[in-house]
Amino acid sequence: MPELQIGTIVTGIYKTGKYIGEITDIRPQHYLVRILGVLKHPMQGDLHNPKDADVMIFHERRALAYREQANIQKQMVKPFTEEIPNYWDSLKEAVEKMKQELEANSTKWAEMSLKNLHLLEKDYFKA
Repeated sequence: MPELQIGTIVTGIYKTGKYIGEITDIRPQHYLVRILGVLKHPMQGDLHNPKDADVMIFHERRALAYREQANIQKQMVKPFTEEIPNYWDSLKEAVEKMKQELEANSTKWAEMSLKNLHLLEKDYFKA
């Protein structure tokens, strides 16, 4: 795939989240992407032991913030041609989708993840 250009609207996978953003810089192995929307909320817990509740620290994983910039590996970035959603609407939708998936899962990891998501939700959407 040819190299994308600065200003291109893309999707990018960063850790376990998927985002919509704009390329603001090109680096040898990464694109610097300004976050404009959330397609998939990051998974909770330990990135090195996915879906495992029996870990030393069960991490709370926040979504990248609106206009935050992230270095995303070039192979994880693809052009995005749809309309860019409102960041807060997309975040709310991503959180709701993840909650539904976790509620359908009866594991300890899902229970702990739901607890984290409820706390994150209060912080994300405080009035």
